[in-house]
Parts: sequence; C-alpha cells; structure tokens
Amino acid sequence: MRKSISVAFFSLVSTLMVLGIVLMGASEWVLFKNYFAKDRYETLDQVVGVTQRTAQYLVQQAELPEGDELDALSTKLEIIGESAEAYLFFTDNDGRVMIASSPDKLESLTVPEEMMEKIDASDADYYHVFGTLGGMLDGKSYITVSEMRNENGQPSGYLFLCSSGEQLTQFKQQFWSNFLLSACVMLLCASILTKILMRQLTDPLQKVTDAAQRFGGGDLSVRVEGVEGEGEAADLARTFNRMADNIQMNDNSRGQFMGNIAHELRTPMTTIKGFVDGILDGTIPPDMQNHYLQLVSEETGRLARLIQNMLDLSKLESGEYQVNARMFNIWETITGVALSAEQRINDGMIDIDGLTMDEKVLVYADPDLIHQVVYNLLDNAIKFTPAGGTIRFGVEKLGPEAEISIWNSGQGISPEALPYVFQRFYKEDRSRGLHARGAGLGLNICKVLVNLSGGQIRVESQQGEWCRFVFTLPTVAPNPGGMKRLPDEAGGEPTVEDPASMKPVE
Repeated sequence: MRKSISVAFFSLVSTLMVLGIVLMGASEWVLFKNYFAKDRYETLDQVVGVTQRTAQYLVQQAELPEGDELDALSTKLEIIGESAEAYLFFTDNDGRVMIASSPDKLESLTVPEEMMEKIDASDADYYHVFGTLGGMLDGKSYITVSEMRNENGQPSGYLFLCSSGEQLTQFKQQFWSNFLLSACVMLLCASILTKILMRQLTDPLQKVTDAAQRFGGGDLSVRVEGVEGEGEAADLARTFNRMADNIQMNDNSRGQFMGNIAHELRTPMTTIKGFVDGILDGTIPPDMQNHYLQLVSEETGRLARLIQNMLDLSKLESGEYQVNARMFNIWETITGVALSAEQRINDGMIDIDGLTMDEKVLVYADPDLIHQVVYNLLDNAIKFTPAGGTIRFGVEKLGPEAEISIWNSGQGISPEALPYVFQRFYKEDRSRGLHARGAGLGLNICKVLVNLSGGQIRVESQQGEWCRFVFTLPTVAPNPGGMKRLPDEAGGEPTVEDPASMKPVE
C-alpha cells in the first residue's frame, strides 16, 4: 500500500513525540523518586540523634526500663515518630525487637538474618533501604538503620526509623495521571499543527504532481497555479513552470522548424519535378531543355546547401565539432573571403570600401569557423546590396576583444524584424528588398559560430538606407589549462572546450 508523504511524516512525528514523552516521563519520575527518597532519608537521619538521646538508658544498657519509665519511654518514642511522620523500633544485636512506637506496623518481632547481615556489612553511619525488611513490615517504607553503642563503644543494638512509602505511591498515581493527561493534550495539539503544516506543504506538491501528470499526458499549456511565497515547494512550482515554458517553447520551435524544413524542401523539389516532367512529356521543347536543366541544377545545389547547413548546425549544437582555436590575423580572413566573391561583387556592380592588406589585428579563434562567419555575412550583404551600392569592412581592437563589422547600403531591416534575424529560417521579404533567396539559416549559423568562438554578434540597421552586422572575437588566448565555457544561444546545451587542447600558432 502506497503511503503518502503526509501520512509518513505524521507517523514519524507521532512516533518521535511518543518516544520523547515516554523518555521525559521516565526521567522525571526517576528524578522525583530519588528526590523524594533523599528527602525522607535526610529527615530520618536527623531524628536518629533525638531518638537515641531520648532512649539513652536503652542504648547504654541494651535492656528495657520497667514500670512508669517504660510507659514514659513508649510515649516519647510515639511522639517522636508522629512528629517525623515515621515509626521506630529498637532491636538487640541479634535483630529481636525490644520496643516499638507502632507495634501494629510490624508483622514480625525479629529482623530477618539476611537483613542483619547486610546492615552489619555496611560501613556507613546510617544504612538506608526501601522495602519491607524481608516481610517484617506491613508495607514498603523508607528505612534508616543506626547502630547503638554503649559507653565502652560496644554494639548494644540497632535503631530502625521507618517512613511509610504510601506517600510515594500516591504521588506516583498523581504524577502519571497528570503526565498522561498532559501528554495527550500535547499529542493532540501536535497532531493539529502537523496536519496544518502538512497541508501547507502537500497542497503545493499535489498541485505540482497534478500539473506534471497533465503535462506528461501531452497538455503542454498546463502550469502550477496558486503557489506563492518562499520555500522549497514554491521553488519547485516555479522551477516546474520554467521547465514547462522551455519545453513548450522548444516544442513550438521544433514544430516551426519542421514546418520550415518541409516548406524549404518542397519548393525546390516542386520546381525540379515540374521541369523534369516537362522535359519527359515533351512540354518543354528540346531547344529549351538545357536552360531548364540548368535551373534544375541550381535548385539541386540549393537543396544540397540547405541540407549541409542543417548538418552543420546539428554538428555544432551536439558538440561534435572540435574547436581548434589559435591566434591569426582577421584581415587575412576578410580579404580572402572578399577575393573569393570578387566575381559576384563585380557582377552586382558593388563598391568595396575599407578592405586593406596592410593592417594586422590578431584574434584568438578557429580560423575555419570565422571564415564561415565572414562568408555568410558577406554573402548576405551581396544579396541585399543594390547595383551601385557599397559594402564596407571594419575592424577595431577594443581591449581584450576585436570588433569586426560588415556594412552595406540598401533597403536595410525594419525595426520589427531586427530581433528575429538570427532565428532559424527567418526571412522577411519586405526588409530584404526583392530578394528571397536562401533558407534563412546563414545568420543563425553565424550566431552559433561566433558564440562558440567566445564572442557576440549583433545587427544594426536604418531602414531604407543601410544595414550593419557586427561581431566580436577575443584577442588574447585564455590561461593555459583553464576551461572555457562557450554559450550556445541557438538552442543547444553549452559546450566546454579545453584551451590547452587547441593548437597554438607556431
């Protein structure tokens, strides 16, 4: 049978409280019992001297007086016993009772031999014992035994002072009855408080449980409501809500991602199928087939680039790519990329500004990754720079990092679109003029690569005039042996690279 946390907690608290109450009651009872016995023995010890002085003749002669003297002695002993709330009797050396203040309290007139042996074996001035002296007394009593000696110092007998233990019995009954009543009240109050506390604890947990069950059943919109304040339960509820938000966001992104992929794949596939079918069924005349086959080749290349970009993203986000960072001149990378695109730049009648071979700015990164970043940004700039426009490069060293920028004239990006340009498959035809080429993965890849290199990337634009992409890279290598945590803002987990494993410049 499954035991809920409230039942388990209540059982544990109840068990601990019962054990605590029992231990406390037992310790208090032992304390009171010892205190009560100590008090009675001290009182009896104080009465010993008075009793021996009163019965001095008996102590010295070890025999009883006769006549009126015996009656007077009996009366005095009875008064002493009543004043001390006790009764007393004298015995000879063999334990036979010679006189007693309350003879009715004695069941026998001889102290058992084994008790006399224990008394004789004691070295203390007074022998204390609680009991019935082996059945000699009619009830349990606190007993003080004092040895009597004559003028020559010889033992002449024993004085027994006894205080009834009935008071202890009465006290015991009152103590345990009051203690049990108090314990029941304590348990009742503790049960009520525990129930209230557990309700405050288990209600939020139950809400989290219900929400988790519904969430696990597929309802990603469910959230834990009504859990406020501080404490572990409230933290758990807030953590669950954040987790649910992230999962729902990832689910939405995944759905949007799959939709975008389907769209991006369907468009070129439809074009390819249409052209191929036209060639096969004769709709396209033979003299035009080469032209349409060229279009089919371009669409096939578009598909290949899309798939390659997706594979690159997957490899980067899964941490499979090993970053080989080293110091290199960023201007060499920029110049090399610009030269490789020279034909496209000339065909587009675009002016290049700021490109130089004389400057040298060293950065610490993977040259292959940064080459891909610069290529994507320049490709993006060429696409959206009109004929007669300008593309301007810039590199500025700012302390421990360098800022690289690629500026182009043209339509620019609208303010509404700026926050989304680095998202996967995001394309805004209005903000990019008449161009709608590309799958919308280039800028997202740039962001991943720059973040992986320890930098940041941003975009600035004046709609209708210009657009400028800026990214930063570190200019100094991290300490040898240190661990560098590279954030992945494209949705994957952060990766950790060991700079000591990266290849240095030789």
